[in-house]
Amino acid sequence: MARGKIQIKRIENTTNRQVTYSKRRNGLFKKANELTVLCDAKVSIIMFSSTGKLHEYISPSISSKQFFDLYQMTVGTDLWTSHYENMQEHLKKLKDVNRNLRKEIRQRMGDCLNDLSMEELRLLEEEMDKAVKVIREKKYKGITSQIDTHRKKFNNEREVHNRLLHDLDARGEDPRYELMDKGGEYESVIGFSNLGPRMFALTLQPTHPNAHSGGAGASASDLTTYPLLF
Repeated sequence: MARGKIQIKRIENTTNRQVTYSKRRNGLFKKANELTVLCDAKVSIIMFSSTGKLHEYISPSISSKQFFDLYQMTVGTDLWTSHYENMQEHLKKLKDVNRNLRKEIRQRMGDCLNDLSMEELRLLEEEMDKAVKVIREKKYKGITSQIDTHRKKFNNEREVHNRLLHDLDARGEDPRYELMDKGGEYESVIGFSNLGPRMFALTLQPTHPNAHSGGAGASASDLTTYPLLF
């Protein structure tokens, strides 16, 4: 049964169009490879799908640049001149922008002002005022943030201080701490860092008449250690 003739027109169905493109692209690349192998031809194919995806084939015996150079030499045209001229024009614009920016920087530093008119000087002054205003606002914002931070730290430290004073007043009413008022002699206050950030040991030595009798020091039983927890 003979195949029916396919009408050459755009395939409306997207899926069918992509399938047909893939099949015919592979067939075209296959024929190009056959020409390269059988006839020692130099073949290059460049194509873009409807989605913008690039597909290309070039004979293994030649590079893309060599192929285009050969094309230019054979046809007698220059493919790179217009592109080079566009690049040169773009480079010139970039140099002009760079030169103008450098000049503006020097003017803001107080140089190159002799060639400016009064109107240009006035505009420069306005720009400088705006720049100073922006810098001042940013600096003020930074200082304000630092002040707020230090104020919070100060308030936290004050709360800790007040809490410690309150705890100290409350413990002052504890009978265990009345030894100081009843003849107890303060000997030492030793901080124990490994017991916590707010723990101390208070060592009291009672002033009994026999504490120093016989020329000997007070025994361990005469010393009393009280933990202070803050």
